[in-house]
Amino acid sequence: MVLVSAVIPTRGRPELLLRAVRSVLEQTLREIEAVVVIDGQDSATEHAVEMLAREDGRVRVVALQTSVGGSAARNRGVAEASGVWIAFLDDDDEWMPSKLESQLEAATASKAPVVIGTCKIIARTPGSDYVWPRRMPEPDEKICEYLLARRTLSRGEGSIQTSTFFVRRALMLAQPFKTGQLKHQDTEWLLRVGQLSGAKAVFVDEVLAIHYIEEERASVSSKANWRYSLSWVRSDRHLFTPRALTGFVFHQIAPEASEQGDWRAFPTLLLEVMRHGKSKPRDYAIFLAMWLLPRRRRRHLRDWMARRPALRPLVHSR
Repeated sequence: MVLVSAVIPTRGRPELLLRAVRSVLEQTLREIEAVVVIDGQDSATEHAVEMLAREDGRVRVVALQTSVGGSAARNRGVAEASGVWIAFLDDDDEWMPSKLESQLEAATASKAPVVIGTCKIIARTPGSDYVWPRRMPEPDEKICEYLLARRTLSRGEGSIQTSTFFVRRALMLAQPFKTGQLKHQDTEWLLRVGQLSGAKAVFVDEVLAIHYIEEERASVSSKANWRYSLSWVRSDRHLFTPRALTGFVFHQIAPEASEQGDWRAFPTLLLEVMRHGKSKPRDYAIFLAMWLLPRRRRRHLRDWMARRPALRPLVHSR
């Protein structure tokens, strides 16, 4: 019987994919499978993963003839999965060996009607390693505000990263990822499911995954496109509380606009928050910092602080 299906969408990165799949096969929980969804024709990736599948029958390959995007590829993996639980893994990340066993124990012990399982991660950047999230949700704190209402300048304060998602397959079938959305797919899913009655983020307070952040590598989700992000907020405003909306506009959209050097966004974003958000003085301070400190300089400051003995974050290594 398969208890947990690991769903891994991929395309064009066979070496990284093999590292991810091997981290699934090395899990202490044995009643698992790895469902690899190849998003479009990719003979090199298909050949590499099929060789691994011949070595271990728990690896299944779903090769799509045309690219459908990350959200639809994950949804297809869920449809093909046979496990009671679904755990998502990005093809450039990896898990610690006890990840699935620890999360299964926590999820089954929870009495929440809707469980969103997650855990701590190592966020590995070219400059340093960081343990995210830096804090757990407060009692009765809404998931959207935990994720988005940042209190500090740097990322990772409140975090539920995609490679930590651990949920029932029935929930994913009822609440699939939104297709056709270019960015923020995981955030949209968390905000939408977080509004369901009885939804709760169930944390394992251990580092159980490594999330690799290639900060200089362009990707669909990392490209600065503040107008698209703002359009999404406006179309799905019902998913945001006023505090969450302020956090997303000031702390995520503002850096995108700053990266583009588009100062015309400054009054637009400020007005959006004044109309629909709820702000504190620190929100405006962070908003200004996003404009005055380029992203690369913020990263250098973050990495410098990490190297300071008194400020260095707790780092675990495999």
